[in-house]
Amino acid sequence: MDRARATAPTSPTSAASAGGGRRRRDDLRAALAARLAAVPALRQTEREARVWGQMWRGSVIIGIVTPLLFLGAMGLGLGGLVDQNQTDVGGVDYLAFVAPGILAAAALQSASGASLWPIMGGLKWAKTFHAAAATPLDPGDVYSGYLVWLGVRLTMDATAFVVVASLLGAVVSPWGVLAVPAAAAGGLAFAAPLVAFAARQETDVPFGVIMRVVVLPLFLFSGTFFPLDRLPAGLRPVAWATPLWHSVELCRGATTGTLGPLAGLGHAAFLLACIAVGWRWGVRTFRQRLAP
Repeated sequence: MDRARATAPTSPTSAASAGGGRRRRDDLRAALAARLAAVPALRQTEREARVWGQMWRGSVIIGIVTPLLFLGAMGLGLGGLVDQNQTDVGGVDYLAFVAPGILAAAALQSASGASLWPIMGGLKWAKTFHAAAATPLDPGDVYSGYLVWLGVRLTMDATAFVVVASLLGAVVSPWGVLAVPAAAAGGLAFAAPLVAFAARQETDVPFGVIMRVVVLPLFLFSGTFFPLDRLPAGLRPVAWATPLWHSVELCRGATTGTLGPLAGLGHAAFLLACIAVGWRWGVRTFRQRLAP
């Protein structure tokens, strides 16, 4: 009986359905290929996505789990002590105050790590960027495609963080969804010029210095864990000139519903300007390094 079922001919209806499913998948692949061909940089983005698909677990730990551990320790642990000793911080409880700061700072740290050693690997160690530039892709497309993929990754990480933070009560405004693009833009504002800088280096020695001397102080002194007015007056302009502070302000204003439209436009314009300047530098640098 089982053998008879196994060898029974497939009905015309099921065969037509299977054939229709294959045609739809083929049409979808063809449409996707056409879109990728229309924007060559997306070919590099696709390549980075495929590589990420083979090693996504480590990326999830760095980009999502670690920031959530910070949120639990600082927002729930330290936040409980802060709330016991004063009514609020910036008009909200400490968990709601610190969550958007950790979101923006985590995007900055993740973007920084992806903008240093992987660039050295692609240009000097494994030379995968050279291989990409040997195809019809322009070296500028290689840089742009990598930056697009970095933006996609930051968006995915920020989305997961905002969902969990919302479940913990750290997002008190429906405008909190806007914290996702704000965090991604903050990461890209730092990554765009940093990728260009990394592409000009012959050794990775400066990378550790950047992480310790630049990224870590930004993480601590850009309004992430406490209001900026607690800093000495002479240090505040330094924070104002950094992408992280603008990203923190955007994220915090979105999750708490306290950001005015003019202030929001100002912060967003600063981040977009950093991305634009970094992109121009990066395209020029990649064309110099990958020129035949």
